Amino acid sequence: MGTHTVTALVNARGRQFEDWSADYRLYSRSRAVPEQLFAPVLKWLCACQDGPIVMAMDDTLLRKTGKKTHGVKYMRDPLGPPFRVNFIRAQRFVQISAACPGKGGQARMIPVDWAHAPVPQKPKEKAGETQWKQYHETKKQSCCSAVGAQRIRRIRAWLDENGAAGRRLWMAVDGTYTCGAVLKALPHDTTLLGRIRADARLYFLPDQQPQKGRRRSYGEPAPTPEQVRKDPKIPWKKVRVYFGGKKRSVRVKQITPLRWRTAGEEHVLQLLVVAPTPYRLTKNAKCLYRKPAYLICTDPNAPAALVLQHYLWRWDIEVNFRDEKTILGVGDAQVRTPEAVQNVTGCAVAAYAILLAAADQCQRNNNNCLHLPPPKWQPQKAQRPTTNNLIRNLRYELWASSIHFSGFTIKNMTYTKPEKRKPKLESALFYATKFA
Repeated sequence: MGTHTVTALVNARGRQFEDWSADYRLYSRSRAVPEQLFAPVLKWLCACQDGPIVMAMDDTLLRKTGKKTHGVKYMRDPLGPPFRVNFIRAQRFVQISAACPGKGGQARMIPVDWAHAPVPQKPKEKAGETQWKQYHETKKQSCCSAVGAQRIRRIRAWLDENGAAGRRLWMAVDGTYTCGAVLKALPHDTTLLGRIRADARLYFLPDQQPQKGRRRSYGEPAPTPEQVRKDPKIPWKKVRVYFGGKKRSVRVKQITPLRWRTAGEEHVLQLLVVAPTPYRLTKNAKCLYRKPAYLICTDPNAPAALVLQHYLWRWDIEVNFRDEKTILGVGDAQVRTPEAVQNVTGCAVAAYAILLAAADQCQRNNNNCLHLPPPKWQPQKAQRPTTNNLIRNLRYELWASSIHFSGFTIKNMTYTKPEKRKPKLESALFYATKFA
């Protein structure tokens, strides 16, 4: 409750009058490792579903004000207006979330990996050649695409070591990770699904090979994704996918097989062009259209409906980022060392993943995880509980037996002494504050 800092956690546990240095050493000396907390969640997600494992990867920024905190640098504000580029001081993190399929085609993304991707500090102008060379090398290794490729390989290795060696891994990404650094470093049994530019230069497979010399990898140039969308000779086909709360029909164009020089000759791709989807802000408003989408998939034989459905599940990782920042306060902790920056935020995201996994497990076992009735302004039969609802019900399970109101009479109460709970109720309530 209140600001999500390490000191607020100390207050919630009732240890505000004791030595607090051990709480900071817990993170700064890597005694709390986020990867070990993500492992049981990922193992449960693999066990509760059959077939391929669908994941999504994206990066996010955590706003910071301190200049001496590790990884803080001026970066472009993604929430700024399109006509004005704004800069903010922030830390950059890369997250991978796994899809937990539900009924009717819906799915909930649950975080399974969290990594700090700091941008190196630029040396001064009078720095030596060695420092500049080291800076450029570190910059290549710390860019989002390089970190993303590393995290994909780590997830694939974990799956191979924990009983999912033969299962296919689908990774849905945006345009940042649809590049050669990720595509050329894909591990085995991994399919990448991402957005591509409208003017990308694609090629058909070669029809014939020369009798002498090197074999050809690229054939005749294929039309660009924008040309495919505008070509009336290529027919549209409708597929049924789940998004926006129900099953809907979407028009797509599919071309396969293709090759892209950025992906290399080892990947045979398929192009999926998604038509602009109409929508109305109100019932009587004019019809508006979303922008078209151009997707590529490294599996040329995958059905169009399956490819589009897996990519639409990727949107839920944006919901993860919103909940982590606004509700769980990831990034509020004032820590500076590299280990503490990774471990404090990673443990908070892992706790969020455990909360979502526990709620889904209760629903699969036909157990009601919501003990409190929803407010009147919320729908009584929601498709899935929100993060705020889960947190409120978790507090109910922890503290309901310890709260007694003097104005109510409890009949037939045999046990009069409330059970002592941790965190302590009085400390968590009276020392909770939003701003220090």
